[in-house]
Amino acid sequence: MGQVIEIHPEHRNVKSAPRVKRQGRDYLTPEEMTTFLESSKKGRHGVRDYAMMLMCYRHGLRASELTAMTLAQVDLNSAHFFCTRKKRSLDTQQTIEGDESRAIRAWLRVRENHPYRNIPNVFLSERGPFTRQALNYLVGAIGKRASLIVRVWPHMLRHSCGYALANKGLDTRLVQDFLGHRNIQHTVRYTKTAAKRFEKVWR
Repeated sequence: MGQVIEIHPEHRNVKSAPRVKRQGRDYLTPEEMTTFLESSKKGRHGVRDYAMMLMCYRHGLRASELTAMTLAQVDLNSAHFFCTRKKRSLDTQQTIEGDESRAIRAWLRVRENHPYRNIPNVFLSERGPFTRQALNYLVGAIGKRASLIVRVWPHMLRHSCGYALANKGLDTRLVQDFLGHRNIQHTVRYTKTAAKRFEKVWR
């Protein structure tokens, strides 16, 4: 008989995010994002999951950037995060807000007792560093728990960050640098469609 391979619950029924272009809305509104983040606290690993989702959203992280994040990138004493981007994007030093700091500190306290605590990655699954597949599954599960009307996948949090920043009325170049875009056309998608631009159309 062949070897029986046990599949851990965190990785069971995991599917990679489809590479085809998705139809419809590809971001969450600030209100939906609040619901999503609250729902992330309610899972088996709520302390970790909340810190992960909050960092992913606030800094517009790609899945690979989130899973590869190391302890050396986070300086809680100065409240700064060295954001290392993938895809030849711009690396930046960004501020860690108070709620992010509290969430990370709470997770690091839990992490001290993790069997893989000597691994440099900030966020760990029960089997070590997070894989893209495990992150896809986790984000989807949180979205379902939040009863959102749209399906949620990791890159959607990055888009949600971009649209949130654009709706604050921030300069396009600032949003570009924050997200690490080399090509400003990748940023314009957020600022051109931001509701902020159309607020006074009927006034």
